[in-house]
Amino acid sequence: MADNRTMAQMLQAPIEGYEDAIVVPPINANNFELKQTLINLVQSNQFTGKQDPHNHFRFFNKVTSMFRLPEVPNTSIKLLLFPFSLEGEVRTWLDKEPPRSILTWDDLVSKFINQFFPPLKTTYLRNEITTFHQKPNETFNKAWERFKGLLRQCPHHGFSELHQLDTFYNSLNTNDQDALDSARG
Repeated sequence: MADNRTMAQMLQAPIEGYEDAIVVPPINANNFELKQTLINLVQSNQFTGKQDPHNHFRFFNKVTSMFRLPEVPNTSIKLLLFPFSLEGEVRTWLDKEPPRSILTWDDLVSKFINQFFPPLKTTYLRNEITTFHQKPNETFNKAWERFKGLLRQCPHHGFSELHQLDTFYNSLNTNDQDALDSARG
């Protein structure tokens, strides 16, 4: 098949391939716009890759849950705003994702967590949780706070509440176990 374009047309830069990775579903609300104050609030806590990605999502969800409009799904607002919450190399990561590859909020969360909280880190933290031990001279309260901190660092650990309590109880020294047993009656 013959190419009938002129030389000038063939030498022009392509105009395709500039779509974003995130696909935002059409919004049917009249006069919808994101307010600059909301964008500024999201940008006040940008993720650079050095922070805990779970904490970033907690903050981001808190901010975006304050903004409600009739006929505008909250997930659409999140998809529109999320790129503003990224900075530096993390923003570059999103820009390098294939065009139109993120179709839902769950897609975005999954790709983001897998990128910035890799399975190896999950495995490490799950191991830290299952092998938790109260340190010598560590109070019950300090041990409990440290254990809860490990659980917060890996919210997708998959351990049931019963398993968590059992792991913590078995990690305690005998004095603290006896105190819990007597408090329980």
